[in-house]
Amino acid sequence: MPRKKETPIKTSVKSGNFRATKKGAGMTAKGVAAYRRANPGSKLKTAVTGKVKPGSKAAKRRKSFCARSAGQMKKFPKAAKNPNSRLRQARRRWKC
Repeated sequence: MPRKKETPIKTSVKSGNFRATKKGAGMTAKGVAAYRRANPGSKLKTAVTGKVKPGSKAAKRRKSFCARSAGQMKKFPKAAKNPNSRLRQARRRWKC
């Protein structure tokens, strides 16, 4: 039986699934919903941007994202140096 072709999530800002770099980069709620429809069982969530209680689930997600993106900063020094890169903007939005 042939495999069903999956329609990939559009990664353009125009599609409404991702924020523009100047608006903090990252996925929008619409983008997350589209991803979850395309990938049943996914637990993808939007960025943690507000105030959180220390030790809460949201605080742990933020800490985890900041740790992962710190690794990306090491791997991509060009993006790390540019304050307008998607990586730096996303980290700013997550309050890393």
